Amino acid sequence: MGERLGYAPGVFDLFHVGHLNILRRAREHCDRLIAGVCTDDLVAQLKGRPPVVPLSERLEIVRSVRHVDGTFVATVNDKIEAWKQVGFDVIFKGDDWLGSEVWTNLETEFAKLGVDVVYFPYTAHTSSTLLRDALRILGPRDPSGANEILSLRE
Repeated sequence: MGERLGYAPGVFDLFHVGHLNILRRAREHCDRLIAGVCTDDLVAQLKGRPPVVPLSERLEIVRSVRHVDGTFVATVNDKIEAWKQVGFDVIFKGDDWLGSEVWTNLETEFAKLGVDVVYFPYTAHTSSTLLRDALRILGPRDPSGANEILSLRE
């Protein structure tokens, strides 16, 4: 049997331990792992707001994770199209999507293509949304405003 190629799609904004957990666990189930990183425009379309961290930086962060063998820039939210371009054998997702209409349909489509769908436990205690909200509440750390590192992209 040949090499098993895995694909882990995501936004990977405000990279946190939940992202790391999915990438680590995904790599345990394949020989090579490609992380799909959504463009800023796609994130804005899907979530109604741009990511805090721009695509170039998110790519650099994800590429630096030792469990990741390569990245793919996702320009559309079509996992079948991603499969056509990447050619993965297994796709990984957080179990917060398990049973959703979108992913139930994708499971059926991927089964026809011989692609496995594997879900991993969602890290409930942290998410990019929770981090974004916490940063918004905290506000800038420098009272002078000279070093406002927390100005979240709107």
